[in-house]
Amino acid sequence: MALELSMPQMLRHPHIQLRNIAPGVVLSAGVGALAVLGGHAENMLFGAQWLEPLVLAILFGAVLRTLWKPGAQFSAGMRFSAKTILEVAIVLLGASVSAQTLLAVGPELLIGIVAVVALVVPGSYLLGRALGLPARMSLLIACGNGICGNSAIAAVAPVIEADSDDVSASIAFTAVLGVAVVLGLPFLGKVLTLPAFHYGVLSGLTVYAVPQVLAAAAPMGSAAIQIGTLVKLVRVLMLGPITVVLSLLAAGLPAEGRRMRDTSDVAPPSTRKHFMPPLFILGFLAMIALRSFDAIPQVALAPMEQAASIFTVIAMAALGLGVDARAVAAAGPRVIATVTLSLVLLVVLGLGLLMLIGG
Repeated sequence: MALELSMPQMLRHPHIQLRNIAPGVVLSAGVGALAVLGGHAENMLFGAQWLEPLVLAILFGAVLRTLWKPGAQFSAGMRFSAKTILEVAIVLLGASVSAQTLLAVGPELLIGIVAVVALVVPGSYLLGRALGLPARMSLLIACGNGICGNSAIAAVAPVIEADSDDVSASIAFTAVLGVAVVLGLPFLGKVLTLPAFHYGVLSGLTVYAVPQVLAAAAPMGSAAIQIGTLVKLVRVLMLGPITVVLSLLAAGLPAEGRRMRDTSDVAPPSTRKHFMPPLFILGFLAMIALRSFDAIPQVALAPMEQAASIFTVIAMAALGLGVDARAVAAAGPRVIATVTLSLVLLVVLGLGLLMLIGG
């Protein structure tokens, strides 16, 4: 059985853990290196990068995963790359966010983000119910789309006692559509000629996972990445109050589609009543605070940014290696329709927010 690895586990048993994760990390790094080479090839052939290495890493990984399923020996390292390496990258990214960037967000945008999530979650739930999905699966999709993708699905599943089959289908399609959003959003931004700040807001509002925001916002530059990450983190932090509300409402959900299977592999029971922001979010915010007080030496900023870029490409490759395009067909037409319409609702509300704040 593959191990779920975290940095504390690595430190406790370094030799054993390194042996477990090495194949998957090397595979992810190899795909990431190909993505970087692909970016250089674009520059040589076209004089510009139409697809950033972050996006290419996801694409190359997804194509490889669809053509060839990596063996069990790669699993632990791929998960480590997609989770721990990425979390380190996000923490390092916090060093590039200044206090001026934080102040630029403003209370109006903060209220708008909360309002968008508050509308998307019940709206997506109603879409799922209208299309005939069970209540719990509709809620999983609604929280996944509205908050933070697979993490939200995993956290909400035990709270509402969701069936493991519904959890698997929701996560599978969210992963595939999440890649589609990362690939398609830059084109929408260019068509609408959005400035970096507003494109960053839109990417933070619509992209499912914190890591994928980096890939989606990258074509518009560092300002879009910073704002997109901040907006996305506000959405992630909404998982706490949403989970509390759902725990109060869960007893009243219809019993249809509920088979009471074990979902302990999705999220531990302790997440039902208590929500603690992930450590990488706290680390990201701590880095912002350090940068704001000039506590990070200037000479360290460029290497930290370069390390964050390298780690992120490796993580994007690992995420791509976990996506099988054939999962779309397996998810079923009602799930596909619900997730797609929920995404449309999210984009429309995001664009509406941009108009309100002067986009």
